[in-house]
Amino acid sequence: MATAASAACSATAFADTLDERNELVNHFVTDFNANPLVADCAAHGSFVASTSTAFDHVEFPASSFDSAHGSIVPWNYAFDDRKQRTKVDNVVTVEGLGITKDGDSSPTTLKFRCGYVGSQMLAFGWNDPVPSARPRAKPRSGQGVKGRHGAVKGKGKTSSKSKSAGDKTTKKSASKKKH
Repeated sequence: MATAASAACSATAFADTLDERNELVNHFVTDFNANPLVADCAAHGSFVASTSTAFDHVEFPASSFDSAHGSIVPWNYAFDDRKQRTKVDNVVTVEGLGITKDGDSSPTTLKFRCGYVGSQMLAFGWNDPVPSARPRAKPRSGQGVKGRHGAVKGKGKTSSKSKSAGDKTTKKSASKKKH
């Protein structure tokens, strides 16, 4: 019973967030004459920045949607050369003002970049001033590095796969001889 109640609360929270996002997109399009893709990117950026430890929210003045601060560029390439190598048709950029949680410092210019295929956002990035919580671990020098399939490369070590393949062959031939 508790699981059903928590699932209902999660669905309601998601619906509220989606409704808020749709209202924000509608506000940008209606009140600021923003292109729907630029408005969608701004709404997504607003949500992501609000989850940051640095910002309370993002403000998008009408100027965020002019050609100097918001644009759509035909792309037809990978969104970036790192984690989001997804091929996109358009890259949308939009700028907003990040309002800090303490409210004491001046707003920070935030730049959001979204990759779209048609009207669907497939990639997102922004100039988040807070470093990632989990830095990538680099292998220490002198140690072997695991390859894509778990085999250790370098230092003369071999994969355990070749050893187990030989064991299977021996077991099969031994079981045939018993019968």
